[in-house]
Amino acid sequence: MAQIEGEVIKPFKANFLLTNATIHTVTNGILENHDLLIENGLIKAIGIDLPEQNHTVIDCTGKFIYPGFIDGGTSLGIVEINSLRETQDYMELGKVTPQMQALTAVNPNGVAIPVTRVSGVTTVLTQPRGGYFPGTAALINLNGYTPEQMYGGFKGLNMNFPSAARSGNYDNRSLSDLEKVAEKSLKEIDKLWEKASTYLAIKNRGGELEYYPEMEQLSQVVANELPLLIEVNAAKDIISALAWAKEKQITPILTGVAEGWKVADKIAAAGIPVITGPVLALPTRNSDNYDAPYNNPALLQKAGVKVALRTMEAENVRNLPFHAGFAAAYGMGTEEALKAITINSAEIFGLSEQIGSLEEGKNATLFISDGDPFEPKTQIQQVFIKGYRIPMTNRHIRLYQEFLNREMQP
Repeated sequence: MAQIEGEVIKPFKANFLLTNATIHTVTNGILENHDLLIENGLIKAIGIDLPEQNHTVIDCTGKFIYPGFIDGGTSLGIVEINSLRETQDYMELGKVTPQMQALTAVNPNGVAIPVTRVSGVTTVLTQPRGGYFPGTAALINLNGYTPEQMYGGFKGLNMNFPSAARSGNYDNRSLSDLEKVAEKSLKEIDKLWEKASTYLAIKNRGGELEYYPEMEQLSQVVANELPLLIEVNAAKDIISALAWAKEKQITPILTGVAEGWKVADKIAAAGIPVITGPVLALPTRNSDNYDAPYNNPALLQKAGVKVALRTMEAENVRNLPFHAGFAAAYGMGTEEALKAITINSAEIFGLSEQIGSLEEGKNATLFISDGDPFEPKTQIQQVFIKGYRIPMTNRHIRLYQEFLNREMQP
């Protein structure tokens, strides 16, 4: 019987038997003293006293197994250091660049990727920013040597919905001026949508089209072949976005939704899912309670909205469990908060048959911990991504180990 020994230096794939664990399946409850068998990158079986057949065995007595966490909105892989322009690859020139692919820009060797995955966050949506249609976001697994190897199976076009709200405390524009700017921007977007609709109609009739990558990508959204992620935050803007989506006959994914708690019933009635966050944030208005961002996911969920969470971070995506922990503490509860970073995200991205819970036949993307992953004291013991056992190290850990003992040998 093979037993885990020594440090894993690089990701490797094998058949593993995780024994005697408390398994948080997310969809089928909590299973005490159960085994989980990994074969060919998939969860082969979950049960009691599963037979060992030349598998690498990991004794998980007193440990917990969770599905890998999914962050629904980040810049991971396309930003190395937020303060250095040279390391930023999330924004193209111009307001309309839907054809730009975040996946192409992902750096698989980004230092923040190992930092993130050893915290139990195994899968993230990395997305472009800026303009009306800044580009196409991609879901990536945090293991692989090329962007293609990391691709997680979902892409969606990002859209920034025009806002009639002030952009900050120093925005002194009148409400009427803000509404005029938003109205003008929305008219420009409508013209782009009409143009894409015409492009699609000509394409469907077999007509000849010149090379027009912007319209080629946008037309896929018009045809409901590519999901649309609408970034919108102010309550009034959310109402406008819902009306706009209904008019265009599409069912988008709303992202951001910082003031969703104010119009949660309307979002629920529209049947549109939400990826909200960051939870660890300041209120959007000085008149709101300090805990409005903490309460927002719970109020949306209780209204009947399918909610997933995001950090909108590059270097600190590792803090996703604590965003979920705050959502849990402020009304969502541990079970629903766990769903918001696992199965809900998977369902929103159309990947619930592959990831998001621990079930037979799904990808073996999971982690082993010594406690509740929402608690800062909890240590993640081991991470698996699609059956690959991931090295539990990163630059932070190596620096810590290097300088932990600074005494020189005589």
